[in-house]
Amino acid sequence: MLQANKVVKTFEGFRALDEATLTVPKGSVYGLVGPNGAGKSTIIRHFTGVYRQDSGEVTVDGQPIYENDDIKRRLCVIPDDWYYFPQWSIREMAGLYEGMYPNFSRERYEKMKEVFPLNDKQMIRRMSKGMQKQAAFWLTMCCMPEVLVLDEPVDGLDPVMRRQVWSLLMGDVAERGTTVLVSSHNLRELEDVCDHVGIMNKGKVLLERSLSDLQDNTVKLQVAFADGDTAMPEGLDIVHHEHIGRVHTYIVRGDREEMLARVAALQPILLEAIPLTLEEIFIYELGGEDYAVKEIVL
Repeated sequence: MLQANKVVKTFEGFRALDEATLTVPKGSVYGLVGPNGAGKSTIIRHFTGVYRQDSGEVTVDGQPIYENDDIKRRLCVIPDDWYYFPQWSIREMAGLYEGMYPNFSRERYEKMKEVFPLNDKQMIRRMSKGMQKQAAFWLTMCCMPEVLVLDEPVDGLDPVMRRQVWSLLMGDVAERGTTVLVSSHNLRELEDVCDHVGIMNKGKVLLERSLSDLQDNTVKLQVAFADGDTAMPEGLDIVHHEHIGRVHTYIVRGDREEMLARVAALQPILLEAIPLTLEEIFIYELGGEDYAVKEIVL
């Protein structure tokens, strides 16, 4: 289990992390989302032992990560900008990884040749960005990590390879109980693979829940009344409201069944509850209209 507890990190007076607290359950796929500058990459660098926090705790299974070689041998990371030795090939990098990670599997390395159509003798710097990302996954997954931390992991991969990579990751989660923390701006893709979600903004973790709980507790209601009335029951936590003609759309926080029962009592001619996408949840949790697309007249 990955945990950050009230982590503070300041750079030249700028508070990049402001008592950030999050928990990644063991064997889960946790999606970390937030706007640019929210602190996602900063907290990832704490989880991988690159940064040392000013205060707070960053642990794996209760053990601190910073300067802890035993923990780092159980953890792998694929950052947005993956590092490799420019003159080295995938095969040479595999030798380096094998010396660092005790569970590195040569058998898996050979099997991965069927998945990634790359020449493992070619210098990595001569490969395209997408091919380099494939090489990163090839090497990292051969390390057989217990914890995998990913920052924009499939950026640069074509759609077929993206599906292949996610399939491999989900296989390790199911078969080996690998814990995955992934940060990405591709919310549609995260929605397909994550079972837990954390939303960051301004150095804080605003909320973290299972994806199913998030979708059950924030609902899009479409409502229309015969007489054109727009009155909704008092006490509903309405986050956003818009309408087209007689059909009103409300984004409401709360229990889905309770909301439907209360609105149904008003006898609308149309009442429909639509699950929100992760992208919609992200927008409304970060302030709704303040994050909506703005129309600018030039």
